[in-house]
Amino acid sequence: MAPTPELDVTVVVDAPRNLVMKAFFDSQALQAWWQVVRSVTTPRALGPYAIEWAATDFRDDVLGQLGGVFRGTVVQCDPGRGFFVADAYWLPPVGDPIGPMAMDVTFDSVASPSGGAGSATRVRVRQTGFEESPRWRRYYEVFTVGMERALHSLRMLLEK
Repeated sequence: MAPTPELDVTVVVDAPRNLVMKAFFDSQALQAWWQVVRSVTTPRALGPYAIEWAATDFRDDVLGQLGGVFRGTVVQCDPGRGFFVADAYWLPPVGDPIGPMAMDVTFDSVASPSGGAGSATRVRVRQTGFEESPRWRRYYEVFTVGMERALHSLRMLLEK
């Protein structure tokens, strides 16, 4: 049997943790780095974490049209360490949702890659939750690539 898929992506951003945390909750920042069209995110326990992307013009053979809404509940939030979203679902523009799952975003300080005096932030995004089906497997394939691209954009935004 194939291993249980999950999303696990890490990037080092040459910016302090508080700015990285803000970028995950600020609607303008989310628009800039994650191409979110709308968001309701509250960085506190029991706060909502709902983000929406525009529906794509193309259709994936397994998932259908991409875009839609990712929504869950923030259950832990520490600006210096990260946050945890539980009871999360992806609601595609058309078709059944995928979930429940969890998203764990953690931050640690690391030496600045530029060699400057400040520290940088290692950002790790891990998403788990799975039911054996082609849709779940394809979800992790597509969304891992998407998260890699998004975190690269986050790095570019915060290192300007």
